[in-house]
Amino acid sequence: MPLTYAPFARPLYVMLKPAGALCNLACDYCYYLEKSNLYRDNPKHVMSDELLEKFIDEYIGAQTMPQVLFTWHGGETLMRPLAFYKKALELQRKYARGRTIENCIQTNGTLLTDEWCRFFKENNWLVGISIDGPQEFHDEYRKNKQGRPSFVKVMRGIELLNKHGVEWNAMAVVNDFNADYPHEFYQFFKSIGCRYIQFAPIVERLLPHADGRHLAAVDEDNGMQLADFSVTPEQWGTFLCTLFDEWVREDVGQVFIQLFDSTLANWVGEQPGVCSLAKTCGHAGVMEFNGDVYACDHFVFPQYKLGNIHSKTLVEMMYSERQRQFGEAKQSSLPRQCRECPYLFACNGECPKNRFCHTADGEPGLNYLCAGYRRYFAHVAPYMDYMKRELLAERAPANVMDAIRRGEIEGI
Repeated sequence: MPLTYAPFARPLYVMLKPAGALCNLACDYCYYLEKSNLYRDNPKHVMSDELLEKFIDEYIGAQTMPQVLFTWHGGETLMRPLAFYKKALELQRKYARGRTIENCIQTNGTLLTDEWCRFFKENNWLVGISIDGPQEFHDEYRKNKQGRPSFVKVMRGIELLNKHGVEWNAMAVVNDFNADYPHEFYQFFKSIGCRYIQFAPIVERLLPHADGRHLAAVDEDNGMQLADFSVTPEQWGTFLCTLFDEWVREDVGQVFIQLFDSTLANWVGEQPGVCSLAKTCGHAGVMEFNGDVYACDHFVFPQYKLGNIHSKTLVEMMYSERQRQFGEAKQSSLPRQCRECPYLFACNGECPKNRFCHTADGEPGLNYLCAGYRRYFAHVAPYMDYMKRELLAERAPANVMDAIRRGEIEGI
């Protein structure tokens, strides 16, 4: 009997980890490699065909919208053979029940071949490529397990995607090194024809049992150590403002940067496209290779495990009271400084994983990147106000570029 459920307040969204934490690279800052320690008793770390079918049947049946999005994430997703994804397509067609199925997959790009790219093109898959800018920036931290750089192989993968006409976007991690070169960073992506860019700041605290691979930067005010590759709040603010200035002058409507688009969404009162700026959490869960479901991809820890699909349904887990509380805690745990901030509507405290600092009054829960974000929001406010007015008047936000040239907006 098909699995169907009554409508809920929001769509059900669960990312898949078909190869768990398995990866052919060993990026210094990868927060996910350590997750393999959760499953030491299961060395294979690959999703079975039986579990794949169970998830696809239940996931499609749980949807309330005519479109269903499958997101394949890693580790490195291409460490599963192409046959696995062909099987997934067969099962999606089998259980579609009239719905439109879409797929996106995140990869480091080093394992792409003509065969993979033909598959993605023929089946309209969106491919996300992890690349941290020009070669010098990318190879600083993204190396393989033998310590060799990966940039050349990633670029070869991008060339194959372009050769086959596959739609792709870039996911770039902003770290202590590349954050100091926002102009070079942005111009690189434009030079390779990338029009859709996501960039994420890397902030990692060192655990008490850290192996000492990274020199720690000590945050004296908060009594903790940060991995040396972590971006500082000052770097993050400067990076965002500098990159925004280039984008808003020349590329609005031509280059789509997720954080800028999400900022504008919050400015007009719409749901942002990035969860870190959303008002609540809990919209997107993640399922591991063995069926374990967690509240969020950044909270794959035992205390945030919602259950296993073999014993609970996705609906039971994702719409549970526990997940609701996890999501609402993003607002309820904000310190007074955040609640009184004029940019709360745009920031919403950012991602809870970064809320480990104290306010000037000693209240816990302040986001480590707060100073950087506050500078960014203050800087972009005149331009966001203008683009908001254009949207509300049913005109193109890209008109902001002409307004800047005419000197109508104070700022840049």
